[in-house]
Amino acid sequence: MTIELNSYEEKMDKTLNNLKKEYLGLRTGRASASLLEPVSVEAYGGKVPINQVANISVPESRLITVQVWDESLIQSVEKAIRNSELGLNPMIEGNNIRVPIPELSQERRIEIVKVASKYSEEAKITVRNIRRDAMDKIKDEEKQKSISKDDSFQFSEKIQKLTDKYVEKIENTFQEKEKDILKV
Repeated sequence: MTIELNSYEEKMDKTLNNLKKEYLGLRTGRASASLLEPVSVEAYGGKVPINQVANISVPESRLITVQVWDESLIQSVEKAIRNSELGLNPMIEGNNIRVPIPELSQERRIEIVKVASKYSEEAKITVRNIRRDAMDKIKDEEKQKSISKDDSFQFSEKIQKLTDKYVEKIENTFQEKEKDILKV
């Protein structure tokens, strides 16, 4: 047996986990420290993730506070948050930056659902590409007489079931996120 189904399952699992990480960056109307994770700050001669120059906390459901460790970076952090595509309006207060989370309008919620849907479709495509790679490997093994036709058929069925399982998980994850975004 030269076909490792576990490696394909691991790849599909990574795809699902990446989707979940991308979803963390989508606003749902509630404050979350993970909302600012994708923000990069111009600091020390390059771009660094915001969590490497500041502490992010959520003291209230509609407020994120960013405590910048190096006072010289406060303006850079504020600018990075303001210029991110999150639609946030940060306010500097000493060493802290307060980021109020505004209510989402219905139109904005629908836009965010469309973005979530796009992420979901990209994840499904990735899972199907992993399936295609596995199927190609199975066909090659059969041509080289490393596995029998029966084994080839069984592996193909297992890969298809694995693909179906992960496509369903991705769809369920999207539906949960959609409910979360549209909840007022």
